[in-house]
Amino acid sequence: MEDIVRVAGLTKEYGQGEVAVHALRGVDLAIRAGDFTAMAGPSGSGKTTLLNLIGGLDRPTSGEVAIEGRSIGALSMSALSRLRRDRIGFIFQSYNLIPVLTALENAEYVLMLQGMSAAERQDKVRFILKEVGLEGLEKRFPRELSGGQQQRVAIARAVVSEPALVLADEPTANVDSKTAAGLMDLMARLNEEKGATFLFSTHDQAVMKRARKLLLMQDGQVAYAGDPVDEMCEENDGRE
Repeated sequence: MEDIVRVAGLTKEYGQGEVAVHALRGVDLAIRAGDFTAMAGPSGSGKTTLLNLIGGLDRPTSGEVAIEGRSIGALSMSALSRLRRDRIGFIFQSYNLIPVLTALENAEYVLMLQGMSAAERQDKVRFILKEVGLEGLEKRFPRELSGGQQQRVAIARAVVSEPALVLADEPTANVDSKTAAGLMDLMARLNEEKGATFLFSTHDQAVMKRARKLLLMQDGQVAYAGDPVDEMCEENDGRE
């Protein structure tokens, strides 16, 4: 398997001088195609910042991010937008659904941006909504869905275009443990059946243990990268 993400010497600073915050401090990282990777660490350790930089949602202070062998720092804004649209799926902690669109319309939004025909979009989206357990709820608006159902719409939207990489920021943070387990089952199945690479941040040790690879962030650096270890999961479950 080749690397789908390579990060080298990545730093990110917010502010300047004495008030500067060093969110990332020289991160080196490789994610292989097909990986199912959890990223853990205390609040402020750099998890969300790293996800945003890998996804091209922010620019690093220094260092490089490469997706499928292409340095995203060298891309024009339009080329970067196309990369995010076509090759990367995003799942946000706050769902980021469009409130005036139905579940089906939210899930098909990326396909519409890609120029897919309405008929083909409908077929793909109805199939993926059924896959994520939302059959019969296609016409409901986000306000008419539970938190777990909204997150399932977000997952459907992230994977319906079959991106190479899915980035998820605390995907189970706002749901109960049973729903979280179901969401993890869903993402694991999509990883296995669709071959999508998943990188997700989490404070939940149950989620960490489901991953095949674990990254531990501490003070803006990768403190550990390897197999999930029970003791490490318990130490990094977000409890202070």
